[in-house]
Amino acid sequence: MASGILSDQAFSSQPVLGGRWHSTTLRIVTVYAAIFSVSVMLLLVLVERSVTFVMDRETDAVLHWQLIYFDTTPADSLADAVRQRSEHERMHPNFYGLFASDGRHLAGDILVRPPGVPVNRVGLTLGNKLALGANETAPMVRVMAAQRANGDTLVIARDLTHVLRIRQTMIIALIGGGLFCLSAGVIAGLALSVRQARRLKAIRRVTQRIAQRGDLGQRLPTGGRDEIDMLAQLVNHMLAEVERLMNEVKGTCDGIAHDLRTPLSHIRTSLMHIDERIAGLPDAELNKLVNDARRDTDALLERFRAMLRISEIGSLQRRGGFEEMQLASLLREVGELFEPLAESRSIGVVTQIASVGTTHADRALIFEALSNLLDNAIKFTPDGGTVRLELIRTSRGPQIDVIDSGPGIPADERNAVLQRFYRSDRTRHLPGSGLGLSIVSAVVNVHDYSMRISDANPGTRVTIQCWTKTLT
Repeated sequence: MASGILSDQAFSSQPVLGGRWHSTTLRIVTVYAAIFSVSVMLLLVLVERSVTFVMDRETDAVLHWQLIYFDTTPADSLADAVRQRSEHERMHPNFYGLFASDGRHLAGDILVRPPGVPVNRVGLTLGNKLALGANETAPMVRVMAAQRANGDTLVIARDLTHVLRIRQTMIIALIGGGLFCLSAGVIAGLALSVRQARRLKAIRRVTQRIAQRGDLGQRLPTGGRDEIDMLAQLVNHMLAEVERLMNEVKGTCDGIAHDLRTPLSHIRTSLMHIDERIAGLPDAELNKLVNDARRDTDALLERFRAMLRISEIGSLQRRGGFEEMQLASLLREVGELFEPLAESRSIGVVTQIASVGTTHADRALIFEALSNLLDNAIKFTPDGGTVRLELIRTSRGPQIDVIDSGPGIPADERNAVLQRFYRSDRTRHLPGSGLGLSIVSAVVNVHDYSMRISDANPGTRVTIQCWTKTLT
């Protein structure tokens, strides 16, 4: 029964699943996007290097064979051959240049020997460094040079513009395709994340109801046909088994309590008859024993009555006896009812009631819960103390506070006092069954309200927040 109390504090410390980053699907999609992006970049680098390597190798092969062709040309006719080839290559991507050993231009459309080009027939890529005349330069070329026996240097270059265009087209296609695949994957992942988040939100809503209200009849939503659905079905099976066992235990306890009430009532009647028969006897000790037996029997009957009442409240239909009611008039009625009891011990009952309008609740149950709270407050307040009964309006709805000036409840016992039959060592000398707050807890759970116990300095403050908790 205590599971439904202080639940706001318990759940407020839990991480909120509504944030998108808390979705495992979104995390997987984010990691996938990062890996995909890095993979695409590595792929682009690999493609660029591969295309460049093949381009250079094929171009070097062409340049090498042209140098072999010119090797067969005599030195005295090499300049004419270069001029003819340069004129013939006007519409082709090759450029030629013949230079003397001192660097003078002898023939060809390459007017200036490009610096840094080795003469050992090894290809070199140049960008905008090949002077062709009339302030014209070749954009991107592959250059290869060879030195003749007479000291002249023959330079052959091949334009790479068309090859670069092919390479750029491939890279652009890869980038565009990669971005499209990445966008499609991220969008699909986000869609899956939203769907999974909705399912997890529904599951979280149900589990909160189970934890806060103790309603084992709730079941997790299923239908996804995945790992979450399998887990939900296992949890539902577990809840069904727990509910069955709890109902068996509850039925057994209620049966025992109900069956024992009859013989106890008979014992009490018999003790009453015995008391009447021995009323005229001078044996005081016997009278005391009979009175003690009657008192203990009454205490047992009261406990069984409270246990059955708790079970009765817990088994009520959720909204069966609810109606629109005035909390203000109810609190005034409860306060007036307990004023004579408080006055007998010089305890002041102070009521501070604000207008909160109507509330949808079961009036009889709320009256019973407040009666138990006020009875406890008066019981544990020393003579001459004060008990306060307050009703205030908050932004979320009415709030009821019952405050006493008694010894208070230690923080480590505030959950334990909500359990059945719990009696603190400091209050065992006072009469009671230890079930009063359990009845209050049952009423609070039926209404989906929340209750917390805090320190009133001095004394105890019991707060009932009369609004239905919103589960997200």
